[in-house]
Amino acid sequence: MNSLKTFFTHNIQGLLLVGGIVALSTYLSSIPAIHNTTHLAPTAIAILIGVCLSPLFFKYQQILGNGVHFSAKKLLKLGIILYGFFITFDELRNVGLLGLIAAFMVVISIFLISLFIGIKVLKLDKETSMLVGAGSAICGAAAILALESTLKSDSLKGIIAISCIVIFGLIGMFSYPIAFYSDLIPQLNENSMGFFMGATLHEVANVVGAAEIAKDMGGFSQEAANTAIIIKMIRVIMLVPFLFFMAFYATKHTQSTTKTIQIPYFAFLFLGTIMLHTFLSPHKATPILGTITIQSLISSLQFLSVLCIVAAMGALGLQIHFKKLIATSKSAFILAFILFGFLIFGGYFLSLLFQRFF
Repeated sequence: MNSLKTFFTHNIQGLLLVGGIVALSTYLSSIPAIHNTTHLAPTAIAILIGVCLSPLFFKYQQILGNGVHFSAKKLLKLGIILYGFFITFDELRNVGLLGLIAAFMVVISIFLISLFIGIKVLKLDKETSMLVGAGSAICGAAAILALESTLKSDSLKGIIAISCIVIFGLIGMFSYPIAFYSDLIPQLNENSMGFFMGATLHEVANVVGAAEIAKDMGGFSQEAANTAIIIKMIRVIMLVPFLFFMAFYATKHTQSTTKTIQIPYFAFLFLGTIMLHTFLSPHKATPILGTITIQSLISSLQFLSVLCIVAAMGALGLQIHFKKLIATSKSAFILAFILFGFLIFGGYFLSLLFQRFF
């Protein structure tokens, strides 16, 4: 009881601020006029609100710091764990072995390209190159924050990487449907365009947003939208083995004398929720307590996952220091731009290959 009281005493002010950002961003994203014109997810809106309020955070950092840092670290991990309730292993069968191989190729190649160009060409530090690469290759901000936690890197590097990824993710989300229906992406049918979206866009929200915009523009089929989301989810699942590899890497290259592997246990739990969701999916209509069904429980956990990730994004936005960000983010922005180019051209040729077999 005393520990709980101590926790709230030290964190309540920051948690209230983050909670306000979550409530406002969720409300704004639900307004039809805003959603239908911008297709911005609550995560993106939370970052923007956080950025606008960052001067307030730095002014009262001594009071707000604990709660904001708790949101950025602990709530993010909880959000990633619960994110497994959006995914089932059964969904992977719909894209076959080629889809799995293609997603694996995207993740590995983009991350390695990021390391080479970031370190050798742009002279970025290794951690920033890794964070930008992980965000581009896997699942945007969630991958960056998960890797930052595993590497125990400076939070400013994570903020820089997320800023770059958010920008190019939004550019892709809006430009892909326009390019497809303007015949600027030749030879791809709708299903292959869905594959292209899932294989190259940064965030899950970007993929969902691009598919919805494409539906509004030209009757993009639900099958194509499902293909986009499934391919993206395969990339998300690859976060688990990726984090374990990076935990082993961090141990081998740490300056500490203990050399203890920092196991990202939340990655295990993320995989566990995917397995649990796969097991529960055939029984969604089964009641568990009165009128509460398994489906309603899963929906509640999905909603909680989104709230936690939105809270983490808002907390990150609060910690963005403009002067430091502008001074240190130029090379990271260039790296993210180059990786986006590799994603587009590499993803296009993979999509053509996918089209030949499906």
